[in-house]
Amino acid sequence: MRQTIEKSMLHATVLLFTLVIAGCGGGTSTPPSTSDEEQPELRVAAASGLALAFAELGERFEEETGTKVTFTFGSTGQLADQIENGAPFDVFAAANRGFIENLDENNLLISETLQTYAFGRIGLATTVHAPGVETPGDLLLPEVERIAIANPAHAPYGLAAKQALQSAGVYEEIESKLVYGRNITDTLNYIETGNAEVAIIARSLTDEDSVNFYELDEELHEPIEQTIAVIERTEKEPLASDFIAFIFGPVGTPIMESYGYMIPE
Repeated sequence: MRQTIEKSMLHATVLLFTLVIAGCGGGTSTPPSTSDEEQPELRVAAASGLALAFAELGERFEEETGTKVTFTFGSTGQLADQIENGAPFDVFAAANRGFIENLDENNLLISETLQTYAFGRIGLATTVHAPGVETPGDLLLPEVERIAIANPAHAPYGLAAKQALQSAGVYEEIESKLVYGRNITDTLNYIETGNAEVAIIARSLTDEDSVNFYELDEELHEPIEQTIAVIERTEKEPLASDFIAFIFGPVGTPIMESYGYMIPE
């Protein structure tokens, strides 16, 4: 498990650069090249919930391979639209399987690279200075005036939040309280700025020093099966495949698990 202070520093970085984290810092484990060749670069489109975990993972990948990783974070649906419109990414790490399978059906991905890399979790979050809201039933309290979730239309974590509220039998009663973030990072920002009392966010974005987090029963929503693939138009297929393999390796797996993801065997 990573130290809380390390996650806090990563968290601050992600909020400063909400959608794009480029470079991810870090040195290289090999001596600097004396040639005129540019440092290899990999462009990864990734769901917003991955921002903290992938920032750390990208730094380690650069240290081990000398490859610079540039991340673009956003809602899965919006990133899928960008890929359909020719955005120059090499890898797509989606927050669910549906969007990525649609891209595959349209021959925009290298099919044999498509695989599930993690399962995500959601929960109720408030700031540490606010009373904890521990169950869906607590959302009915009058002091809870606004509840932030990611937009269910294009954010898988938002869809899971809506499903959980429906399964808990409170959705109709609290629907008028809902405010919608563009993605899961934007949703967290609602409580950090005081624009909502509660947010339903990814466990991977929580920082115990600033957020009270109560994980929701996974039976309340469909599994958040996060899927990744190499994009068909890339000119860096071997490097892109290496990055995916890195997630499942002895360095990547502990990093992902430390942010609350379950990595499939």
